Amino acid sequence: MKLTAKGRYAVMAVADLAAQGVDACESLSAIGARQGISVTFLEQLFAKLRRAEIVESVRGAQGGYRLARPAAKITLDRIIHAVDAQPKAHGCTPEAKLGCTGKTDRCLTHSLWGALEDHIGNFLSGITVQDVVDERLPILEAAE
Repeated sequence: MKLTAKGRYAVMAVADLAAQGVDACESLSAIGARQGISVTFLEQLFAKLRRAEIVESVRGAQGGYRLARPAAKITLDRIIHAVDAQPKAHGCTPEAKLGCTGKTDRCLTHSLWGALEDHIGNFLSGITVQDVVDERLPILEAAE
């Protein structure tokens, strides 16, 4: 399972912004200092988040970024998709001419990994930034 640094850090940064309060406007350097993320990397992420209308920029001496909508309306899958960081469980893509095995056929577990990706997508689409801030996350039952 691979979730890129872009996806992880984008979720961290947006959650950090939400944790500062409704209509909080924060500089990337403040977010970066709290979360241990470089400002250069945050600039790349926030450009994509702004285009996806997840955050908006505020100009001026007290400028920075704020959420473009309430944290309870922003799901984690939207953030991850905005920064081009789709979680992948297998190396195949639907448009690939070769299957998982490097031949024309798929590997034996192809459908399993596809189902896992779907499950992760559904999981992330059901969690909002506000859920993360409030630590209201689903608890998965441990297998006995």
